[in-house]
Amino acid sequence: METVTLSSKFQIVIPKSVRERMKLKPGTKFRVVDVGGTVELFPVRPVKEYRGILKGKLTDTEIVREDDRL
Repeated sequence: METVTLSSKFQIVIPKSVRERMKLKPGTKFRVVDVGGTVELFPVRPVKEYRGILKGKLTDTEIVREDDRL
C-alpha cells in the first residue's frame, strides 16, 4: 500500500506502480464514490474493453426450477 498527499488544488497522483499494473493512460476518467467515508476511484473504461471478459467463466448455465414453476 502506498501513501499519497492531497495537493492545495485537491489533486492526488496515482503511484506509478498502480498506473502500470492497471494500465492507466493520461486522460482516463474515473467515477468517484464515497463509501462510508472512504473515497473509491473506478476507472471508466470503454464497453469494447469488456468484450470476452467472461469467456470460459460461465460453464454451468442450466437453471434449476422448482416443480411448481414452469
